[in-house]
Amino acid sequence: MDIFDFINKTVELGLDGVQINIIEDLNLDPKWGTLGSNDPRHLKKVRDLLQKHNLFCEIDTSGIDAERLGEVIETASLLGADVIRTYINKGVYDERKTSNAHKEISKVLPLLKKHRIHLAIENHEEETADEIISVIKSVDSEWVGALCDIGNGMMAWEDPIDTVTKLAPYAVSTHFKDHIVIHDGDDYRVSGCPIGEGNIDIDECFKILTEKSSLNRINIEMCHPYVSIFKRSEGTSGVNEVGKGAFKVESPYFDKDRIAPLKSYYPSDELLEEMLIEQENGVKESVRIVKKLREKYCN
Repeated sequence: MDIFDFINKTVELGLDGVQINIIEDLNLDPKWGTLGSNDPRHLKKVRDLLQKHNLFCEIDTSGIDAERLGEVIETASLLGADVIRTYINKGVYDERKTSNAHKEISKVLPLLKKHRIHLAIENHEEETADEIISVIKSVDSEWVGALCDIGNGMMAWEDPIDTVTKLAPYAVSTHFKDHIVIHDGDDYRVSGCPIGEGNIDIDECFKILTEKSSLNRINIEMCHPYVSIFKRSEGTSGVNEVGKGAFKVESPYFDKDRIAPLKSYYPSDELLEEMLIEQENGVKESVRIVKKLREKYCN
């Protein structure tokens, strides 16, 4: 599936837009990820297809290096994107990097304003909602807000309802998802799942986003079975143990003897085919559930 297939799949699912991931990964362009290239001729073809189907466009990048963000902003503008998602930390919470992030982000404010693009800082597993809000307040610009990921706070021991309640007023984008907690030997992990099949109170999260934010769209994020370790110590953001609510412990989606939970992103070729079918079915179910929530709260 290339970027054009992805856009056509979005149309097939009856959705309103795309968030294009430009982060390096296996078999993807090392600089432009699923987008493939920032060649102006290629970008025009992508933009033309988006416009043909009247789809909104957001860009999904990482890091806060001002030079790289500047390049991404220019590319986003050529695509007609109005939001760029990024995150500060990757894998490990760095307090110094987080507290100084506003200095680097502030360097691209003139470009964001010029192109009328919002930068959405995601609570990307390592940070609590309060830490993201602190960065946004330090930048103090209408062009910088939050990407409210309703599940990522769990990795920082934050209840999803608390995450959404705090970030909604600052949100310029979202990742709407569902999670379960699973056993992995003697450890616990957070696992993605189709929306509606996990233990996040998605109904309440959706309701809060409609009532407390200025968002006019919700982005579905469905990585199944995405699995992550807890990135902070117990109690960092109010939750002290697993077992209840969103942190209720469930069985893994795939037997650990077939694939270890933390290996789920890079399965064997044989298991990959099975997982792609599961992903396809999970996406369809997630879309169905979110459309029902939209009917309930937005009509």
